[in-house]
This record gives sequence, C-alpha cells and structure tokens, in this order.
Amino acid sequence: MGRIKNLDEIKAMVRERTGKRTVFRGARIEDVEPVLDRLTTKDPELWAAEWSRAAEPYAEAGEAHEAAGRAAEAREAFLMAYVYYTIGRYPVPLSPRKQDCARKSLELYLRAARHFTPALEVLEIPYPGDLVIRAFLRKPESVSPCPVVINFGGIDSYKPECHEYDEALLNAGLGVCAMDMPGVGEAPIKGSTTAESMFGAVIDYLCGREDVDARRIAILGRSFGGYWSAKMSFVEPERLRASVVWGGGVHYNFQAEWVRRSTNAESYLMDHEICRASAFGLRDLEDLVSYFPSLSLKTQGLLDKPSCPMLIVNGKNDLQTPIEDLYLLLEHGGPKTARVFPGGHMGQTPHTLPTIVRWLQWELQK
Repeated sequence: MGRIKNLDEIKAMVRERTGKRTVFRGARIEDVEPVLDRLTTKDPELWAAEWSRAAEPYAEAGEAHEAAGRAAEAREAFLMAYVYYTIGRYPVPLSPRKQDCARKSLELYLRAARHFTPALEVLEIPYPGDLVIRAFLRKPESVSPCPVVINFGGIDSYKPECHEYDEALLNAGLGVCAMDMPGVGEAPIKGSTTAESMFGAVIDYLCGREDVDARRIAILGRSFGGYWSAKMSFVEPERLRASVVWGGGVHYNFQAEWVRRSTNAESYLMDHEICRASAFGLRDLEDLVSYFPSLSLKTQGLLDKPSCPMLIVNGKNDLQTPIEDLYLLLEHGGPKTARVFPGGHMGQTPHTLPTIVRWLQWELQK
C-alpha cells in the first residue's frame, strides 16, 4: 500500500497541479495560495470550508454579471466558482461540508451552462427501480442527426468535469453526453459486476432520439471510467461504433497485489482508499482486495469476445493502473488501436487529448 501523504506534501502537489491537471486545471495560483496558507490540518471540513471561501466571490460576480446581461463574463465567473467548489468536495464528498461543496459545484456549473454554445440539455433517463440517470447532452449546431460520444471520468471525476473534453469533441463536430460512472456523483447505483447496465440505459435513450445518429455512438471512459468503456466494448459491440479506454484497467488492476500496491499511489493526492471504496459501496482496503478481482474482464470471460473498434491509451509509468492491462487487451480478441504516452496515469501530455479526438472523429465520420 502506498504511503499516505502529509499536509505539506498535499499542498506541494496542489501547487504543482494548479492550472495543469485534474480538478486543479482550472484553478488560479493567486486564489490557491491563500487557501493553502489557511489549511492547518487535513480535516475534510476545513478543506471544504477554505475552498468554499475561494469560490464565493466568483459566484457573487457571476450573479452580478448575469443581472447586467454580461453573459460571457457570467459564464466564466460561474465556471471559476464551480472549480473551487469542486476542489472543496474532492475527491469524494463524505463529510457535511464536502457534500455541500458537491451540491454547489453542480449548481454553479449549471448556472454557467445557461450561457454555453451549443446549449446544454439536462437529461433524466429512466433506470429500473424508479431511478433516474442524470446526464448532460450537447450537440453540434450544424449536424443533425449527430454522432454522440458518451463521456465520463473515474472515481473522483463527476460529469461537469467532462467539460474540457466535451469542448474538444464539440469543436471536432461530435455531440457529447456527459454522465457519472457508477458509484460517483449523481449515479443511481454503486459500482458492481453488473453496473454496466447504466450505460446500456443511456445507449437505449440516445438511440431513441431523432437528433442522434444511432449508428454513430461512441464511449469515452477516463481513468477508472476506462474500465467501463472497455467492458461496454464487449457488451455492446454492435450498438457502439467506437470505444476509448483511457487509463482504465481490465484485469491486473483488480488483483490483490496491485490493489494493495496502487492504493494511495504517489500520483494520487489524498483519500484514495476512501474514494475507491465509496464508488463500490465498500468500507476499506481489505474490502477492495476481496471484491475487486470479480471485476476482471478476463475472469468474466469477455476479452476474447467480439468488440467494437477500441483505442487504448495510457502512460507507460502509470502507478494507478498497470500498463500490462493495455497489452492484455491487445493480446486478446480482435485487433485494436493503442497509444502509449510518456508519463504517469492516463499519459497526460499536450498531445493526448487531440490524439483521442482525432481517432474518434475518424471512427465516427467514416
């Protein structure tokens, strides 16, 4: 098991990621430094309270801009407030103030979304048991029916965090449907060996819309979300036109030795064990070690079955998802496309997202 970071190490990593990576990509160092100065412990309530203090002025500015009819300024201010409330709930909202941050981050994102072009439509997709899958659909204005990429993150990334990826896909002429993977955000169920049914329900819904081209639906899962993207490649080989497995594991990732070694990996900021367990309704590392092997797509007998076209992407030195899982996918079933980038988890370089977008554009516009 990885070593749990102390407060100074967490602060150093936040500084390094500000403006560059994960939920800190949209943050500004001039806002971040005062927060870090005030953080005296790792208490989650203090964490949430201090990031909320950074968010509030932007939320107020957004209100003022909106009242004055300054749509672009309102959008940017609300997005900044959303960024800091998102950091406040990060990585998982398991305390009262973190839960408040999660609620406010979603509210502020939707306030910003009033001013998006193309517009954002909030979907409420029926799911068995009188449940609902809430998703965000955006479509390029010049194409109808349009191709759509179902887009989602991992254990700590909720559907508003799809925003930068959605923008890149929209700019390429592709529609986007952002959702939460099972067990996070507003997902109606926890992760399990059958939770891929959530994605099936979303595909059902999209196929029923006249403004969506049912022959050109793709799926893009990032980090742990890449697992679900890989699984859906085999579960829905006919209805999915393409699948991107970006930093996701399929077998070795779920074996006891790797689960122990990768939990609280050096590349993960904090509360990795808690976050992983929460997504699956589990309690701790020992529960993860016991349950995770059942998630293996090899154990489930899927790897040699037919799949839709698949792009597999990761960093060659990933400490959270073993690179061996990328090669395992290539060694089974039909031919697939892969790209290994330098660096760690997800291989995040300036060329990674553009590479993925070009591949999806090619596959969906054939």
